[in-house]
Amino acid sequence: MWLIVCAITMLVASNAFMTYAWYGHLKSPHTSIVVAIFISWLVAFFEYCLQVPANRMAYGLLTAYQLKIIQEVISLTVFSLFAWWYLQEALQLKHLIAFLLILAAVAVSFSSIGETKAAEQPAKLVKVEES
Repeated sequence: MWLIVCAITMLVASNAFMTYAWYGHLKSPHTSIVVAIFISWLVAFFEYCLQVPANRMAYGLLTAYQLKIIQEVISLTVFSLFAWWYLQEALQLKHLIAFLLILAAVAVSFSSIGETKAAEQPAKLVKVEES
């Protein structure tokens, strides 16, 4: 459980970098596009430094599908706070409804709906290196 909490914390931090890299330049339209791209690229580097290890840490404890769905919820949460605080854009009812639907997707992804029994699932192939 500790690894999952640590990974989610790293994903939150990585999404803060990503959101700023993607949308922070919108507040400075006078900055040239080349400079905006370069600064965004530099900021995005730190996003990857957190996101890649976080996904590796949690994979196996969570499925790739669960990791992606968690990442989307984090991304929307961080973006909503960023848009409200930094860009001064109001959250509308339609945005809130869309967010709630994504939270429903998280609930479905962590439920046992449609799961197959372990014996029915194909075995994962594991590559064994010889010494």
